[in-house]
Amino acid sequence: MDPESEGPQIIKVTPLQQMLASCSGAILTSLMVTPLDVVKIRLQAQNNPFSKGKCFVYSNGLMDHLCVCEEEGNKAWYKKPGRFQGTLDAFLKIVRNEGIKSLWSGLPPTLVMAVPATVIYFTCYDQLSALLRSKLGENESRIPIIAGTIARFGAVTVISPLELIRTKMQSKKFSYKELHQFVSKKVSEDGWISLWRGWAPTVLRDVPFSAMYWYNYEVLKKWFCAKSGLYEPTFMINFTSGALSGSFAAVATLPFDVVKTQKQTQLWIYESNKISLPISTWTIMKNIVAKNGFAGLFTGLIPRLIKIAPACAIMISTYEFGKTFFQKQNARRQQC
Repeated sequence: MDPESEGPQIIKVTPLQQMLASCSGAILTSLMVTPLDVVKIRLQAQNNPFSKGKCFVYSNGLMDHLCVCEEEGNKAWYKKPGRFQGTLDAFLKIVRNEGIKSLWSGLPPTLVMAVPATVIYFTCYDQLSALLRSKLGENESRIPIIAGTIARFGAVTVISPLELIRTKMQSKKFSYKELHQFVSKKVSEDGWISLWRGWAPTVLRDVPFSAMYWYNYEVLKKWFCAKSGLYEPTFMINFTSGALSGSFAAVATLPFDVVKTQKQTQLWIYESNKISLPISTWTIMKNIVAKNGFAGLFTGLIPRLIKIAPACAIMISTYEFGKTFFQKQNARRQQC
């Protein structure tokens, strides 16, 4: 078949170029979304001050961080008192009184962990999609669902042990020797499987999210292109499709996000107090419904949408822009 009849010839992007594009997207997403959550946490701390030893989940669109309130001066970005009248007022006062860098508190662990995880996830998705298209055909609608599910499942499984280690490191300063001793003790007492504690609720939230996100993204992208009479999506089409598909998936998977948050914080409380009490995902879900009704499973919907929609939009549009850039570079090389 003549490729010209199908549209412009698609220049392939190498896995390394996909990794560079996804890395750029992850870094930009972290830089742009982190201030939103820093302000949200500061507003929360103002209304309900965090007591010493209490933990909460801080999420900046790419990953979650379990933060523990300890001594004064440690992680001061959420301990400082504030007299904020609202979100905009908080932004302005934090910048004026504490410096603009305060808006990116908590960014280093994201760059260390979330960026590599995002690179693995997006690169695997594209590679799997290409493989499936060669086997099932270009127009097979199941491809985004299958590729998104496998890619997210793999990324969550790989990063899960690092999540446990990072959470432990956030509680207090650990030397590498102490960290090695902690991991060795954990493995000797509970086996290797203990390093994947919290994996189940993460998978229940992230894998369906990924399947729905990629399916809706591909459908919306094609629909916007058809409406605009375009063969290739523009930056704004990618941005809008990413925001909408991320919002749909965020609403559908919110109950599992609520359960994951509770499990993370409760596990910390039990472990820090030397209490051995296994908590299943199903038990936590039943407790939430019994206490707050079915609506309790959708607690925090608006804050989640405020973070997820722009994070998905920035990430996917930057990633697609990076791939388009490399496609043009590869095309120039072929012409030379």
